[in-house]
Amino acid sequence: MSTSFAPRDDDFHFAEMGDRWWMTETSWFSFCNPEHKLGGWLYTMARPNIGTVAGGAWVWDDTAHLPWEILYNANYTALRLPRDQDLSDIRLPTGVAIRAVERTRVYDLGFEDEPHCRMALRFEGLMEPRPLRKAGSPFGGASHFDQFGRVTGEVRLGDRVVPIDCLAMRDRSWGPRPEHRPKKSAYVTGIASPRDAFLAVTRHEGEREVIAYGFLIRDGEAADLVSGTREVERDPATGWVTRISITGEDALGRRLEAEGTRLSGLIINRHSFIDSNGLIAWSINGHEGHGEDQDMWPIHDWAAMRRAARGRTA
Repeated sequence: MSTSFAPRDDDFHFAEMGDRWWMTETSWFSFCNPEHKLGGWLYTMARPNIGTVAGGAWVWDDTAHLPWEILYNANYTALRLPRDQDLSDIRLPTGVAIRAVERTRVYDLGFEDEPHCRMALRFEGLMEPRPLRKAGSPFGGASHFDQFGRVTGEVRLGDRVVPIDCLAMRDRSWGPRPEHRPKKSAYVTGIASPRDAFLAVTRHEGEREVIAYGFLIRDGEAADLVSGTREVERDPATGWVTRISITGEDALGRRLEAEGTRLSGLIINRHSFIDSNGLIAWSINGHEGHGEDQDMWPIHDWAAMRRAARGRTA
């Protein structure tokens, strides 16, 4: 597991990942237009040892949450991974394009699927990429980095043009990622300004949901979260999170108090688990912002929860 992110880490890490077929490298960028309750992702998942790349793009608002009904959905499973390009300057068969303008900080992003969707975006980091440094997280032994940034540009959906000027998260990972890996967890982000933001990744301990790792940026200073919990309210008809509360404390003894309300969302079926992802309006220690709540469940656990809510056990 890497604990520092260097300029060369914008490239693929294929030579470091051994020969197991499930060794995986990912690149994820999020963006949003909260005024339109619109959220979006560009996601890439490469498996070099079997020569495939998966992922694509999603754009949604509050008019639909199912992937086949949202504004745009392209989620490929196994396209051929290009071998003549590196991740720092690449155009993938999924439609995603990434170019590192200033390594570790500034990236030009594109997506093309004419006539349905076209994106031209720029991500500019507002902090240094922050490595996962705590054992016991849902990411296991993989190298993993998170970075808040400003995303600007536009998304074209047919004839509709949506301007993007937001604060959002990206992450990168490389290492082992078998398909049966996920347990019930959440990946929660919130940012009000470059000086006030948080990331909380949770795990379940019985009925309690505790923060496994994350960080708090308060008054411009970042420190790891050392404790905390996530509590949610769910829509009884759908099961998705409607309200969320994150409380915690960081290594400097500072408190995190965040209250969130869902603006919109979508459900993504990702091999053996689902991600019920919400675009969230936050109050973060009294500062208004936005972010996401990725509510991740093994499929059988989600099915059991929903059947119980309907009064059925099988």
